[in-house]
Amino acid sequence: MATHGMKIPQQCPSILASACYNPFMYKEFYHFRENPFNVTADPEFFFSSQRHTEAFSHLLYGIQQRKGIIVISGEIGTGKTILCRTLLTRLGPDVKTALILNPNFSEIQLLKSIIQDWGIPGEFRSKFDLMNALNTFLMEQNLLGNNVVLIIDEAQNLNIKQLEQIRLLSNLETEKEKLLQLVLVGQPELEDKLNQPELRQLNQRVTVRFHMTPLKKEEVGQYITHRISHALVSAQRAQRPVFTPTAVERIYNMSQGTPRVINILCDRALLAGFTAETSLIDEHIIQRCIAEVVHT
Repeated sequence: MATHGMKIPQQCPSILASACYNPFMYKEFYHFRENPFNVTADPEFFFSSQRHTEAFSHLLYGIQQRKGIIVISGEIGTGKTILCRTLLTRLGPDVKTALILNPNFSEIQLLKSIIQDWGIPGEFRSKFDLMNALNTFLMEQNLLGNNVVLIIDEAQNLNIKQLEQIRLLSNLETEKEKLLQLVLVGQPELEDKLNQPELRQLNQRVTVRFHMTPLKKEEVGQYITHRISHALVSAQRAQRPVFTPTAVERIYNMSQGTPRVINILCDRALLAGFTAETSLIDEHIIQRCIAEVVHT
């Protein structure tokens, strides 16, 4: 088995050559129970970087203190969705949540989707019926001592009418507290949209804001190690793949700390290591992977 560099067999000119790649063998070679660098938002792989920890704290504060509207923004691939999914796993049973992943609906469809997510029964023939059912549900949950949270991911895709509907939902309250906590998560365009004159009433009601940024340079190696550690079969941790410091530096330079790009590069690099039969991922492997990613 090679311990450095990368030896690609002649019959495998591309790292991604499907004839040379078997997902089961890939995991078996590294002793993984699952792929550590999937781009899916799996809370088990949540990495508590400084900014992700701060974002999480802002979310918990806004929800627990019933602040009403919370906005979390960030560029593509900075970990907003995994932050939301991790939040859902860490809230107590007294917090009733609904998660809307792609709010590409009309105002009525959005309300119906929210109602459905909470399992509110009934036949709703109009917007009034939907709002009345939602208000009744929120009042019932409040009497039970529960907090209700609606998280809307990709919220930059909401149009003006939908965002105005969000403002109306924020009006649902008692004399002392908000009945519904609204978390809007989206790309920076969300903030641009909220700053439009038509939405100034909604924008003024945002009480908690946080903008997520990529990982710092010194966090990238920690992030890679974290994901590998969580994917390894526990009995085989001594045989984990190792990314050299120079390889990590190349990954940072390419990704600028964006987790999604890091995942893509690392997944490609582990595939290259498997093909070359090495657990040592160095800068030469990373450079070839970068070239393939750029030209894919």
